[in-house]
Amino acid sequence: MADLKSFAVLGAGSYGTALAIVLASNGHQVNMWARDAAQAATMQAERSNSRYLPDVTFPKGLEVTDDIAKAVSDSDVVLVAVPSHAFRSALQSIKPHLINELPIIWASKGLDPDTGDLLGNVLKEELGASQPHAILSGPSFAKEMARGMPTAISLASDDPELAEQLALDFHNERFRVYISSDVIGLQIGGAVKNVVAIGAGIADGLGFGSNARTALITRGLAEMKRLGVALGGKPETFNGMAGMGDLVLTCTDDQSRNRRFGLALGQGGDREGAENAIGQVVEGVRNAHEIHMLSERVGVEMPICEAIYKIIYEGADPKAAARELLTRDLKAES
Repeated sequence: MADLKSFAVLGAGSYGTALAIVLASNGHQVNMWARDAAQAATMQAERSNSRYLPDVTFPKGLEVTDDIAKAVSDSDVVLVAVPSHAFRSALQSIKPHLINELPIIWASKGLDPDTGDLLGNVLKEELGASQPHAILSGPSFAKEMARGMPTAISLASDDPELAEQLALDFHNERFRVYISSDVIGLQIGGAVKNVVAIGAGIADGLGFGSNARTALITRGLAEMKRLGVALGGKPETFNGMAGMGDLVLTCTDDQSRNRRFGLALGQGGDREGAENAIGQVVEGVRNAHEIHMLSERVGVEMPICEAIYKIIYEGADPKAAARELLTRDLKAES
């Protein structure tokens, strides 16, 4: 049993709230920070996140605040669960309030929006290379986590002792945590799967069927692995929870915002209308641009992710992009 700790959870969206609920249910004190003061006050008064998880009551020990300084200074661990494009600014906000190098975990899935760099590198730039850190990633829809439905996820850190301690903090009979040392692999898995899920949605929106969806997932996994290994990730990571597991979940279930966004595009909708209809951040939209920058920089071929990038950012026709993928030169599978 892990020692009970106090956690600052930065980000009161569906995913941050679900993780806060898991931690509080395990007996930890949780200070969840919401940027909007009115939203924070409403959640604290109602003891729920009525916008994203309306049917889940907050457990004892979960408090909501808009005071980021207090949330961080009163905590033993900081969990960052903001959208990836806000990751750097979140670190800059907490830096003055970090005491004794508190461990930082992030659950944001994506890359730096300006450079396409890994979020782990952003953390080192903003907080220093000695800052203890870990990443949490894997197949985990917020609604199911918050309701206590069985979930398995991966947690990676360069520090094996820290990884084990943090895994115990999250782990319970319905939330299983697998420990990894592959911080790079978990980051690449979480970003690339969002882009491939948009592609799966587009394929289904075009009416291409199950065969095409399965082929897209399989070849999307190959692209994910190529990029991850080129950056120093471990090949076996991409066969696990944070690779294949998260990819299959996001590509096949309509709880996925990325998949729903792709469905709308495949059915003839436009980017703005699809994002407005979903009403939450669709991480894969930014991730497509970030992966485009990163793959070009390291020289890794990613035809599926590149096709999604062209559809979103260059106005390519989804049917034409699919045709281009299908008519590429024949090659060996591996």
